[in-house]
Amino acid sequence: MPALKENSSEVVQPFLMGCGTKEPKITQLCLAAIQRLMSHEVVSETAAGNIINMLWQLMENSLEELKLLQTVLVLLTTNTVVHDEALSKAIVLCFRLHFTKDNITNNTAAATVRQVVTVVFERMVAEDERHRDIIEQPVLVQGNSNRRSVSTLKPCAKDAYMLFQDLCQLVNADAPYWLVGMTEMTRTFGLELLESVLNDFPQVFLQHQEFSFLLKERVCPLVIKLFSPNIKFRQGSSTSSSPAPVEKPYFPICMRLLRVVSVLIKQFYSLLVTECEIFLSLLVKFLDADKPQWLRAVAVESIHRFCVQPQLLRSFCQSYDMKQHSTKVFRDIVNALGSFIQSLFLVPPTGNPATSNQAGNNNLGGSVSAPANSGMVGIGGGVTLLPAFEYRGTWIPILTITVQGSAKATYLEMLDKVEPPTIPEGYAMSVAFHCLLDLVRGITSMIEGELGEVETECQTTTEEGSSPTQSTEQQDLQSTSDQMDKEIVSRAVWEEMVNACWCGLLAALSLLLDASTDEAATENILKAELTMAALCGRLGLVTSRDAFITAICKGSLPPHYALTVLNTTTAATLSSKSYSVQGQSVMMISPSSESHQQVVAVGQPLAVQPQGTVMLTSKNIQCMRTLLNLAHCHGAVLGTSWQLVLATLQHLVWILGLKPSSGGALKPGRAVEGPSTVLTTAVMTDLPVISNILSRLFESSQYLDDVSLHHLINALCSLSLEAMDMAYGNNKEPSLFAVAKLLETGLVNMHRIEILWRPLTGHLLEVCQHPNSRMREWGAEALTSLIKAGLTFNHDPPLSQNQRLQLLLLNPLKEMSNINHPDIRLKQLECVLQILQSQGDSLGPGWPLVLGVMGAIRNDQGESLIRTAFQCLQLVVTDFLPTMPCTCLQIVVDVAGSFGLHNQELNISLTSIGLLWNISDYFFQRGETIEKELNKEEAAQQKQAEEKGVVLNRPFHPAPPFDCLWLCLYAKLGELCVDPRPAVRKSAGQTLFSTIGAHGTLLQHSTWHTVIWKVLFHLLDRVRESSTTADKEKIESGGGNILIHHSRDTAEKQWAETWVLTLAGVARIFNTRRYLLQPLGDFSRAWDVLLDHIQSAALSKNNEVSLAALKSFQEILQIVSPVRDSDKPETPPVVNVPVPVLIGPISGMSRPFVRTDSIGEKLGRYSSSEPPIVTDELEDLNLWWAAWNTWYRIGSESTKPPITFDKLTFIPSQPFLTALIQIFPALYQHIKTGFNMDDLQKLGVILHSAISVPISSDASPFILPSYTEAVLTSLQEAVLTALDVLQKAICVGPENMQIMYPAIFDQLLAFVEFSCKPPQYGQLETKHIANAKYNQIQLFAPAEWVALNYVPFAERSLEVVVDLYQKTACHKAVVNEKVLQNIIKTLRVPLSLKYSCPSESTWKLAVSSLLRVLSIGLPVARQHASSGKFDSMWPELANTFEDFLFTKSIPPDNLSIQEFQRNENIDVEVVQLISNEILPYANFIPKEFVGQIMTMLNKGSIHSQSSSFTEAEIDIRLREEFSKMCFETLLQFSFSNKVTTPQEGYISRMALSVLLKRSQDVLHRYIEDERLSGKCPLPRQQVTEIIFVLKAVSTLIDSLKKTQPENVDGNTWAQVIALYPTLVECITCSSSEVCSALKEALVPFKDFMQPPASRVQNGES
Repeated sequence: MPALKENSSEVVQPFLMGCGTKEPKITQLCLAAIQRLMSHEVVSETAAGNIINMLWQLMENSLEELKLLQTVLVLLTTNTVVHDEALSKAIVLCFRLHFTKDNITNNTAAATVRQVVTVVFERMVAEDERHRDIIEQPVLVQGNSNRRSVSTLKPCAKDAYMLFQDLCQLVNADAPYWLVGMTEMTRTFGLELLESVLNDFPQVFLQHQEFSFLLKERVCPLVIKLFSPNIKFRQGSSTSSSPAPVEKPYFPICMRLLRVVSVLIKQFYSLLVTECEIFLSLLVKFLDADKPQWLRAVAVESIHRFCVQPQLLRSFCQSYDMKQHSTKVFRDIVNALGSFIQSLFLVPPTGNPATSNQAGNNNLGGSVSAPANSGMVGIGGGVTLLPAFEYRGTWIPILTITVQGSAKATYLEMLDKVEPPTIPEGYAMSVAFHCLLDLVRGITSMIEGELGEVETECQTTTEEGSSPTQSTEQQDLQSTSDQMDKEIVSRAVWEEMVNACWCGLLAALSLLLDASTDEAATENILKAELTMAALCGRLGLVTSRDAFITAICKGSLPPHYALTVLNTTTAATLSSKSYSVQGQSVMMISPSSESHQQVVAVGQPLAVQPQGTVMLTSKNIQCMRTLLNLAHCHGAVLGTSWQLVLATLQHLVWILGLKPSSGGALKPGRAVEGPSTVLTTAVMTDLPVISNILSRLFESSQYLDDVSLHHLINALCSLSLEAMDMAYGNNKEPSLFAVAKLLETGLVNMHRIEILWRPLTGHLLEVCQHPNSRMREWGAEALTSLIKAGLTFNHDPPLSQNQRLQLLLLNPLKEMSNINHPDIRLKQLECVLQILQSQGDSLGPGWPLVLGVMGAIRNDQGESLIRTAFQCLQLVVTDFLPTMPCTCLQIVVDVAGSFGLHNQELNISLTSIGLLWNISDYFFQRGETIEKELNKEEAAQQKQAEEKGVVLNRPFHPAPPFDCLWLCLYAKLGELCVDPRPAVRKSAGQTLFSTIGAHGTLLQHSTWHTVIWKVLFHLLDRVRESSTTADKEKIESGGGNILIHHSRDTAEKQWAETWVLTLAGVARIFNTRRYLLQPLGDFSRAWDVLLDHIQSAALSKNNEVSLAALKSFQEILQIVSPVRDSDKPETPPVVNVPVPVLIGPISGMSRPFVRTDSIGEKLGRYSSSEPPIVTDELEDLNLWWAAWNTWYRIGSESTKPPITFDKLTFIPSQPFLTALIQIFPALYQHIKTGFNMDDLQKLGVILHSAISVPISSDASPFILPSYTEAVLTSLQEAVLTALDVLQKAICVGPENMQIMYPAIFDQLLAFVEFSCKPPQYGQLETKHIANAKYNQIQLFAPAEWVALNYVPFAERSLEVVVDLYQKTACHKAVVNEKVLQNIIKTLRVPLSLKYSCPSESTWKLAVSSLLRVLSIGLPVARQHASSGKFDSMWPELANTFEDFLFTKSIPPDNLSIQEFQRNENIDVEVVQLISNEILPYANFIPKEFVGQIMTMLNKGSIHSQSSSFTEAEIDIRLREEFSKMCFETLLQFSFSNKVTTPQEGYISRMALSVLLKRSQDVLHRYIEDERLSGKCPLPRQQVTEIIFVLKAVSTLIDSLKKTQPENVDGNTWAQVIALYPTLVECITCSSSEVCSALKEALVPFKDFMQPPASRVQNGES
């Protein structure tokens, strides 16, 4: 092959000659052969030259033109042998063929030329590749002295150089240097070739200075020159105005020039900085409005090509905008695009004037639809809007031009067009629009990419050198500083780029946004604004950032709205004025093309005075979503613009009627006022999404850094402040957006809550104080939700180890207590309740705060608040006492106490007292642990206090801390015991005493002192004071319909109950805890104080209190002395137990009686060994005597009759007196050793007075069942018991006590007198009980006082007297003090009254008692006859018999015969006593007494005392048995005894004769009357009398017969016998009763029938 190549010229020759024949067929064959040779690369340089020459000839002859072109192409592409001249000739050949007339040849030649040009340059590239390894020293080109300085170039390069240079020459219409033989050439083709070379082989120009030189020196000037007609041309300017005719721009050249410029700028910008500045300035000028449409269109297309190359734009910025004296090219490009877009809207496009005018006219008419021929497409009768921009009547459709991010031009590619094309409407706008979008996209993605790199680099270096400044290696520092410099440079460029473009961009984008009617276009615009805003934010360019954000915000709001809210770029200074939206302007459609927008929502503007409604379009909603997107994704760079963003969102949320729900999320809700918000379905479906995004936006705040987060919080706070300002003074629905979002932000940032807690809660607390209730409610909702969330959040470290944080979280809860609005407090308390339920176990040091919140509720804050707070407290007490620190227990006590004092709701007060009881129980159960913990705490505090040098201040200080806790509890209960409400007092009192009783044993001994003096006595004083000053007014009802019992219907009565309770409680403690209290040192003083309280209560003018006081008195008296092991008494101590007494023969025998040790014996027993006990006993004795004195004072004061009486006079009640007297026996047991006559006297006075007290008639039915029942009242029982105890004690006591017997008898006898003469109580008028008006108790009349039925009492007393006398008759004192005489004297009263006694039983009992007493007493009296001690008794006794047997009282009419006989038997018994006990011992008895007795018997035996009859006397029942007894006794004593004194015999005889004489008279009178009366019966009395006389006669005769005959006087017999004839005369009487009596009288006379004695006859007597 190589050999062939060497000889190729010869080989080729024949074919060349063949071609020379110009014979078509041969030529074709030869050319094919030549091509075959070429394709095998066997053609040498010479052969090639020959071939070219041959081809040239064929060309000149116009033969086989296409084959020629083919051959050239093959020749040049298969090898590189053709150089220099040959090459140029081949190229020229192709050019020449291009300009033939034949179209096909033309086009083929054009293509061949293009390919050949490419081949030339490809060869050069290949050559460079081969020589790349050889490093050349570049030869300096000396200026532009020699254009042809190509000597340094290698062959292929040289060809390329020459070719390019000539192309420039040709385009410039100059002669070529190398392409010799060119005949014609077009600029368009030349420009296309230039463009293709520049575009395809940029490295050639960049690597070789020669070529660079060509660019600078030839291409650029050429381009600028060719542009000139375009620059000078002004559309529409008339030719006449300019002196020379202006060449019109020519589309094909202009378009190709722009393509070249595009390539130059794109590829060789770095070489041609200055030139590019000119090109770019030209481009910008081509956009002017006065340039032809097509020119503007292609210019825009060219600019679009740069816009998709951010790095290029960056270079522009660095080269021009950042140089001092350079044109701001980048800024101009952007501004030009903006102006271009504006001009398109302002000037109707020339392309279609009719259309634009029509559009304009229509829109002025306010028509909403666009003109039919400008983009409306009718589809099946419906109307679809094409995507378009519309602004002030200009309607421009949006065409889909390029794929995003690539600049595919339309008109720059129209290489075949000669005439400028008509540009479709909207094309330029669409391209310009895309330019903007691509510009933004390119810049932002580039800068953000670089920023990202810088940031990651920074991080890595920082991590590598941990902190580069401390690194010791210089290199590290070096690299860091280099990097810093690099970053500073980059940052400067970025900032300049943004600063240069943002104004123009914003203007253009805002305009487009306003004009856009297409959702996709709107979306793109918004996206551009969003990315710019974010970029500015990242670069820290605040002004531009805020400007973009403002634009988006304006787009979100209705047209006029936006202007007012955002006219101040800093939304912070939104004064309320900026909200006022004029009503008429609201309804106006804005002058821009808003009319095309679908209205999707109508709502209320957020304003102080909302007027009318505002409309939201779908575009507003779209903008809103962008705004949300911005805030969501770029929150970290928003900084202060948060205010703008949030203000806008707030307005939108308001207009859409979104309302906050739990957790701060906004949900669609009904608008509260004004015309309700109208939402289309389109927006309804969007709302949940928007609401969701809103929430997500704030959720994403957790990813913000601390500073950004603070910006967000501050913005929300200031928004909220504005909302608060607006809500002042009216109760309209406020905007809750800010509050809701503060809550949401707080919730998601819990992990770093500390940094935002103070500003957040501080602001919410202000919101809570707002007068608008809805605003407040949400403030509280937000605050409480945050606190709850904060406590439940899983912090690291956990809250239990981070007390400071826990207290920080709880603090706002405490602060809420300073707010007075009840609704806020309710929220606060509900929050506390929830915290307790969820966190109660882990509150730890937070307890004081939580408890403080409950305790801060005041009385005036309404029932529901108090109730909720109390619920919290209940929860604490039931569940959490064990988990809280012991130091908080005192607070719990205080809080519980404070609820007790609240007077809103009684049940709460009562329950809180129950809680105090539960708390005390807890203290009791956990006492040891609490005590330990408190002591530990106390020690720590003590230490702190000492270090600080202050005194530890604690209530009840010296007591140990656990005791102090108890004392605080007691003190609280003490306060409640004097609460104004009775129920509370009662409950508190019961609790206080129960807890002291149940748990008091836990207290230290010394603490009891405080309990007694500071708690109990203090309480007693207060209660006493309140009770004595309480109001006596009647309380009608207890609130509501509750009726109050009459025993509680005044404050005084209610306080009385409290006094009772308190006194009883204290007394019980004294009683049960005596062993603890007595060793305290001042026990006796305490005892005195207690007794004083008992006394004042007992003497209070209230039955209930006084009675209770006595009960307490009884309780403390039954106290058993503290018993020590050493002196257990052998028998149980005596407490109100009747002392056993052996009643035996009363003579002087010793008493076998066991009793407890007397104090004296005890003293004796211990005096030797244990002196301390002695003092104890003595002190004990003093206590009892103190009690006796108190008892005496109570008794004497209470029973003393008042001086005057009216309806209000206080008279002690029976139960009170009973209780009083019942105390004495118990008391007496302790003081009996020292009890003397004076004391007995005092006792007597009290007993007597007590018995005398009357009772009110309305109480009497309860105390006395009825008059007829002989029952003792309990008081009377008690009095007798007291005396009984006394008498028994005397009985077993030492001798010297027996002198008290007479006093006791006196006392009892005084009581006996009451049977006939009830005692007087002062001047009080009392009625007999039977006459009391039970039924007519008038309300206001003074109560009637009723004297009791004293009869049973007197009778019982009498029985006691008799019993006692039986035992004590022989006692010296009894004998000496004339007790018997006194008894007789006392009995004389009822005996003499007999039937007139109030009760019949009285005189009967008196008789029987008298008989018993006399049976015991008379022997004693006879014993002591000589001493004269009984002298005065006898006359008394005689009088008593006299008064009784011959009473002046008349027996009642209704007395039955049986009764009468029974009574007669009693009389008979008395006479028997006289005959058995007195008369037989007449020699020991004074004579006068015997005489009196005889007279009396005589009187008894003669029943009819006088012969003169009165009516009354006749009616007297005749006591036959009695008379008979008298007779017998009289006769017995008259006749039987040897008559000691003549007087006695005389009395008997005289009595008999009187008797007989009287009988005679009666009989005579009867006989007379009988005779006179005829058939009429005689009066009853007379018949009775005659019967009695007859009976008496028979009795007398019987008696005489029984007597010793020598004792009867003869004269007496004579008188008896003399009666006989008279008796016989009575036989004729008609009355059968008289006859039977007469029979009985006559029978005894038989004993007188005997024959007469002779001696009587004989002798005379």
